[in-house]
Amino acid sequence: QVQLVESGGGLVQAGYSLRLSCAASGRTTSSYDMGWFRQAPGKEREFVAAIRWTGSSTYYADSVKDRFTISRNNARNTVSLQMNSLKSEDTAVYYCAAVWGGHSWSGYGFNDTRSYDYWGQGTQVTVSS
Repeated sequence: QVQLVESGGGLVQAGYSLRLSCAASGRTTSSYDMGWFRQAPGKEREFVAAIRWTGSSTYYADSVKDRFTISRNNARNTVSLQMNSLKSEDTAVYYCAAVWGGHSWSGYGFNDTRSYDYWGQGTQVTVSS
């Protein structure tokens, strides 16, 4: 089992930055591919960013590309999401997710919720305009 706990959410004005963190525990999480998703009220959960277990590859949704940066520290079992130039449309609950790297995203792709086996409880990000 892998346990994921997100932190760093909050209320921020448009144009400002936030940094989310996901602390992983349980199995050797350094072997897990990690992702960030978000869900706004009344909408489906959507992909934000992902990173391979090696840290060698990162992926982003078009809506956050060039504004958000995903990174990981395998020694500390953490994954971070640096969010810059925040917009009101970034308001959502942000979730951290994990899947064992050997599963190659379970055949669904890095941006599909079905690819991930473990999820955190989420952290609220609210961007005021």
